[in-house]
Amino acid sequence: MKSLLRLGLIAALATLVIDQASKLWLLYVFDIANRGRVRVTPFFDLDLAWNIGISFGWLQNDSPLAQFALMAVKAVAVVALAIWMVRSQTRLATIALGMIIGGAVGNAIDRLAYGAVVDFALFHVEIAGHVYNWYVFNLADVAIVAGVAALLYDSFIGVPAAKAP
Repeated sequence: MKSLLRLGLIAALATLVIDQASKLWLLYVFDIANRGRVRVTPFFDLDLAWNIGISFGWLQNDSPLAQFALMAVKAVAVVALAIWMVRSQTRLATIALGMIIGGAVGNAIDRLAYGAVVDFALFHVEIAGHVYNWYVFNLADVAIVAGVAALLYDSFIGVPAAKAP
């Protein structure tokens, strides 16, 4: 049990460090704020976006009360996920929960430090002269989505399935 928990904590810490390092590098070394959008490939750009809402930019509201409410919900979610991680019985679920926790904490640090989450990755495609953009996201978001996908896989395919708190 302790080794599983250790794996989850390592996943959370690794996610948090990679997420924050990427954002700090983009903001202070690469200076993306002054460069503007940077084309990396024909379908991927670096494009700074300050997300004051929740996932995918939903519920955009920069009032102090809204920001406090988002932080409170995030804190409760992280505690619930941590309890679930402690009780987890599979390696995959434990690592997945660690990734989700690390991503949530990484985005919470942004919200505390900057008043918004630092998003920078933008996938897009051009079809018949029209450009279609995906939501701008960051590595914490990638970890959260991958963690949720791994939890779904584990709960449907894994034996025994992880149980929520």
